[in-house]
Amino acid sequence: MSQAGQKHCIFCNKPEYKMVLKNEFAYAVRDGHPVTDLHTLIIPRRCVPTYFDLNENEVRDCQELLMLARQDILNIDKTVTGFNIGINAGKDAGQSIFHCHIHLIPRRKGDVERPRGGVRAVIPHKQTY
Repeated sequence: MSQAGQKHCIFCNKPEYKMVLKNEFAYAVRDGHPVTDLHTLIIPRRCVPTYFDLNENEVRDCQELLMLARQDILNIDKTVTGFNIGINAGKDAGQSIFHCHIHLIPRRKGDVERPRGGVRAVIPHKQTY
């Protein structure tokens, strides 16, 4: 799974037993520092910095796992009523691990007082409009 020069990447060396879903070009794991319970990461197997560096096969397999992970979460937790999907692409966008990964964050009614604006909260004063 890892590429030469990526021996220190936490996603290149993820053990198979931690994977909740997998396919040819990607895999899914539960986030080690979850925003909400069952927060899941979709990770391409090839170590590339951002989503924009993925090839067509990787995008397809990440999308497939995103949909499967959503259904898995809904099957596990009937209180989930929504999702946020997020990708940090670049240091200035908050990316801290430079191996592409997609966040699938389950949401539940009442988990925040005012959910309107969702991902717009990355810039706090832009969340409410």
